[in-house]
Amino acid sequence: MCTLYPTGYVVHIRGVPMMKVAVIVGSTREGRSGGTVAAWITRHIAQRDDMEADVVDLVATPLPTVLPELGSPPSDPEALPQLAAVSPRLAAADAFVVVTPEYNRSFPASLKNAIDWHNREWHAKPIGFVSYGGFSAGTRAVEQLRQVFGELHAVTIRDGVGFNGVWGAFGPDGEAADPAADAAAKKMLDQLAWWAEALRTARAARPYAA
Repeated sequence: MCTLYPTGYVVHIRGVPMMKVAVIVGSTREGRSGGTVAAWITRHIAQRDDMEADVVDLVATPLPTVLPELGSPPSDPEALPQLAAVSPRLAAADAFVVVTPEYNRSFPASLKNAIDWHNREWHAKPIGFVSYGGFSAGTRAVEQLRQVFGELHAVTIRDGVGFNGVWGAFGPDGEAADPAADAAAKKMLDQLAWWAEALRTARAARPYAA
């Protein structure tokens, strides 16, 4: 049970604001599986009473690929509305779930570009991963992302979800064929919720100094 308050926060039955989770769909490749995977994890979030999801799809909200000089604003005026469609949503998030494939033993350039356009938006916030690929289930992409997000003062969740052979991992209804994936999603989201609440409380009590 939850109530929408005038502040814009959704408050669940315990009286604590629900955690805003930005689900970032990292791949922009044609024919990608990312939409199916993201919809699946978003349904898991929707079933919880402590989280609400905001899906940030980098196909629907593309970002510029030319970054400005360090410390300078974007010189391209078209960059401002593109950033306005993404940056405030990342800033408002209490936590993130990154949905990523593994391309050539790494993660997509579109995802790295979105990460590099932002800085403080990641600080002192937890990040969970749902990865997919062939035999590796995207694990090599995730291991590299852990290093990237560590540099940005984020906390990465130890347990994640990985789909190998992603082309056959979901049924026609969009649900995971292996029930173990649902159990893994719950475990990851439970850990994400713990860190999100702890870090939100800490940020409110004392601003994070990077």
